[in-house]
Amino acid sequence: MTLQPLLNKDTRLCISLAARPSNFGTRFHNFLYAELGLDFIYKAFTTTNLAAAIGGVRALGIRGCSVSMPFKEDVIALVDELDDSASAIASINTIVNDNGCLRASNTDYIAAADLIRARALDPTTPFLLRGSGGMAKAVAAAFRDSGFEHGTLIARNEARGRTLATELGYRWAAEPTGLTAPLLVNATPIGMTGGAEANDLSYSAEVIAGATCVFDVVALPAETPLILAARAAGKTVITGAEVIALQAAEQFERYTGVRPGPEQVAAASAFARTHAR
Repeated sequence: MTLQPLLNKDTRLCISLAARPSNFGTRFHNFLYAELGLDFIYKAFTTTNLAAAIGGVRALGIRGCSVSMPFKEDVIALVDELDDSASAIASINTIVNDNGCLRASNTDYIAAADLIRARALDPTTPFLLRGSGGMAKAVAAAFRDSGFEHGTLIARNEARGRTLATELGYRWAAEPTGLTAPLLVNATPIGMTGGAEANDLSYSAEVIAGATCVFDVVALPAETPLILAARAAGKTVITGAEVIALQAAEQFERYTGVRPGPEQVAAASAFARTHAR
């Protein structure tokens, strides 16, 4: 590991904003700064005043800002430019500050699209996707843009669920009851460490039994109740740990201009998952 420069007046700061910050981003980015000898530091924050927080990013020259739930849509009005990944789904998770100009993208979308391609998922496969928030938007749009035509978005919030499904050309349902598909996707917080639904399944055992592949976007823990149930049933799985590592690597490159190698990303992700709480 390369010796990281000592903190100094020229050290670049990157941050994250989330309602429930975890240590994943902090550990991931700082691990790679040390590994690559970069003069950066990363810190996680929460806020009750998003406009003031983004104003601070701009005014203080904070280089990069990761945006998580529930800020991914509200932050759009506070930035200057959206790239295609953000404007296509009206959701942001990454802001880069170039001399006071805030440019935004959505590396969740990029990571999901990369995984769909890397896993060679068949676009003729029907899927169920549970969720209607910022992450659900990113993942559902990645499926649409990867050629998947037969999808059902499941969301209890009918207004949000119907709107998103209509925008993407998919069907909507309030609950997965009575539905089956070869590909199941969870893009809700169900199964997330520390949440009220940490021990719940986003799909029943019967629905899992009828699937061939299960994709859970929840990253912490990597082995969610859904992933554990899918593994036990002999299904192919795609974990949120894969998504978060890919999207974090995309953010890292945007902030620093340096693309870490696959082995470095894997090492940083393993370190971050181990120390994420």
